[in-house]
Amino acid sequence: MTKQLDSLVNMTRALGEPQNDYVVIGEGNTSMRLDAESFAVKASGQQMHNIDADGFVSVYLEPILGLLDHPPRSMSEQKAITEAARLDQNSARSPSIEVSFHAMLLQECGVKYIGHTHPTAINQVLCTEHAAAFARQRRFPDEVVLCGPQSLLAPYGDPGLPLALIIRQHLRQFLERNGEAPKLILLQNHGMIALGDTPGEILNITAMAVKAARIFAGALQLGKATHLPDEEVQHLYKRPDEIYRRQLFVEEGKTH
Repeated sequence: MTKQLDSLVNMTRALGEPQNDYVVIGEGNTSMRLDAESFAVKASGQQMHNIDADGFVSVYLEPILGLLDHPPRSMSEQKAITEAARLDQNSARSPSIEVSFHAMLLQECGVKYIGHTHPTAINQVLCTEHAAAFARQRRFPDEVVLCGPQSLLAPYGDPGLPLALIIRQHLRQFLERNGEAPKLILLQNHGMIALGDTPGEILNITAMAVKAARIFAGALQLGKATHLPDEEVQHLYKRPDEIYRRQLFVEEGKTH
């Protein structure tokens, strides 16, 4: 199991590097699909920059998904179900408080890796009235290529199961509207979630989203922020050479 977690450990440490300013102290969490029935998620209270395999908890998927379909009446009942979902019942670690949205996104979006961070540059935007414009508009080509034509914006929710339920509601609306899962989910007054098939894809989406937020904030300071026309965004996203380049980024990410 330890060897299987190497890619998740390395990705999490990279997201937690202090110079990136993506997270501080115990912020953020990551996960990886292990097989059809289980996934690994960062344990509660672990810091990302120096985490090792012991800082993750492997849990069964179905009991966690069941929390969303049948929310427990109390926090103690929820905790009992979450603890019972651990593959290793002798583990002293508890899964992240956000274990429910990790399970839901791994299942509904069909991805293998998830990286949830709280970058300062992202939250500068998400803590303003401009969050919706940032999520729905694109301002430069590589933002389209790596982050997709639009991001999903979810309103603020209490961390844990309440937030997972809010994200699921808005995700299903996004899937119905766009026909595919988002690469980037933005959480109002909270942070961001990158979804991908390799560690490198998660790192690339996160880095590009942070760059986009910095450009957006800087543009607002200079005047009215412009954006690419929707038809140009779709053209860029569907260009064969950009699809090829995007796939290369994913494939290269398998070596991380």
